[in-house]
This record gives sequence, structure tokens and C-alpha cells, in this order.
Amino acid sequence: MNSLARTSLLAALLAATASTAAVADGEVNIYSYRQPTLIQPLLDAFTAETGIKTNVIFASEGLEERIAAEGANSPADVLLTVDIGRLDGAKQAGITQPVVSEVVANDIPAAFRDPEGHWIGLTSRARIVYASKDRVAQDTITYEELADPKWKGKICTRSGQHVYTIGLVASMIANKGSEEAEKWLVGLRDNLARKPSGNDRSQVQGIMNGECDLALGNTYYMGAMMTNEKEPEQKEWAASAKILFPNAGDRGSHVNISGVVMAKHAPNKDNALKLVEFLTTGKAQKIYAEANFEYPVTPGVEPSSLVKSWGELKADSLPLSDVAKFRKEASELVDKVAFDEGPQS
Repeated sequence: MNSLARTSLLAALLAATASTAAVADGEVNIYSYRQPTLIQPLLDAFTAETGIKTNVIFASEGLEERIAAEGANSPADVLLTVDIGRLDGAKQAGITQPVVSEVVANDIPAAFRDPEGHWIGLTSRARIVYASKDRVAQDTITYEELADPKWKGKICTRSGQHVYTIGLVASMIANKGSEEAEKWLVGLRDNLARKPSGNDRSQVQGIMNGECDLALGNTYYMGAMMTNEKEPEQKEWAASAKILFPNAGDRGSHVNISGVVMAKHAPNKDNALKLVEFLTTGKAQKIYAEANFEYPVTPGVEPSSLVKSWGELKADSLPLSDVAKFRKEASELVDKVAFDEGPQS
């Protein structure tokens, strides 16, 4: 069976199983890349307030493809995901529809919304620098400084093709231009202590083990490690590092988002809209902030006390829709400079 036939068969099977269960009064169907434990407090609060039951399908990958294969018979009402790349990717894949809501427009700043309403940011996280408490005396840094030869052999990061890294590279292109971004990426590559690998937490482990003095990572991982009772060794990793907010003295730190899209064929559209609007409220934003160590995007809602203890975040004000335009170029640039092969000089 060729690939086209397999795709058609998959779509037919999914449509057959989905069509009978798609529409239900008082329900909303959620496809989610966000861990169930992270979003359950929000969904419980939503149900308590509205009486609408939430049905969640969680997966680590492939949900956009699933929605596309299910087509008009998809039971999906909303997709919860992270990173502007994935949110904009869902829009480009044609599986979303615009959300028209005065509530959302009032709650979420324009920089965190698609200009056409196809995606909506719910929380933000900064791409910051973890620094060794023992070996790094300075308390300020810029992204540009990461290419300074003084850090040669002292920086750890995850793969250049990971969405978090692509987002940062895209922001450098948007802010500095393609030529300067390439020079910066080459400099960063040659300052790496090892080939890019692992996740953000393992970069902090590298700091504790003395493999590197600096590492790139998202803010919320520090909170997750500091409070990890199941894997207490991660508390030790976190204790070895401090957070530096890059470019705090000029444009601010690159931020990315978690967010939501409404599925193109949402069978429970009214309930889906109620869920989206609920997630932008101060109440929901506060739950997000306390449970996930992320920054609320609704003005006036404070981050958790733990997150505030890291210092003030000055976020780059460049709209994420502008950053998203350069993601393809960023991915190509990562390959062009062979970033994932590690230092070359």
C-alpha cells in the first residue's frame, strides 16, 4: 500500500470512530501536548465554574497530523501546545479557525496573539542563561555575549533544531538581521563545551558537574527542579546555578509561550470558546502561574513567589508573530553552521 493510500485509509478510520462521539452537550474535547498533571487544575476549575466536562487526549507528538487526518469529523475542539513555532505551525497546516472574542482581546496583549486570531498565548517563559554560582561572578549578560571567546568551552545547550533553540535563533534574526545572527550562532557554537544534547534540565546538571559554566534554558525548569520531590538530585542541580536574564539592559529577554488554538472543525465550538476565554482570565492565569512556574500573560496577574524571587523579567517586546516569520530561516541557519556538530575551532 503506498503512502497516499495509507493516509486515506487512516483518515477514513479516524473519521468513522470520531463521528459518533464528536458532539456532546456540555463537553469540550481537548488535544494536548501539555502534561495532564499541569493542566488538570485548570480544567477542574473550568468545569466547576461552567459545568462543562473536559475530555483530554494527551500525546507527545503527532496531534496536528491527527487533526488533519480526521478532517471534518475530528472530535478536537481545541489544541493546547507550547512554542510559537508549533502554534503558528498549526495555523499554517490549516487545522485552526480564528477565535473572535472581546474577552480574549481585552485579556491577552496583542504581542501574544495571532493578528488573525488563529492562536492565543496563555503563559510565557523566558529563554534565559543558567550560570554557575561558584564559577560565574557576573550577574548580567546578553545573548550577544555568548559568542564572546571568553566563554570558549564553557557553554551547554540542547539541540539547535529543538523548537526552543529555533525560537531564540529566530528572535536574533528578527532583532539583529540575518548576517549578524549567523556570526553570533557561529560564535556560540565554538564556545560550546560539548555537542548539543539532552534537555534543559541536563544542561543544569552539566553546570553542577563542572562540564560548563553557562547553559541556555527556559525559566520554568528551574522551578520544576527546585521543587522536584520525586527526583531530589535535581534540587542539587538547581542549587548549583543562578538565573541571568539576558539583555535586561536593552531590548529584554526572548520569551516564548504556551497557547491554544481552536480546531477548524470544532464540534463543540461554543464550549471551546468558553474554555479559551476562561484560560485567559486572571483566575486561570494564577493557577497556571502557581502550578507551572510560568509567567501569566494577562496584565495584572503576578507570577508565583518562587518565580518572582529570580528577579524581574524584562521581556523583548517584539511580537511573536514577527519572530515566527524567521523560524524556517533559523532552522536552515542551524544546519548551515553545523551547530549540532559542536565547536569547530
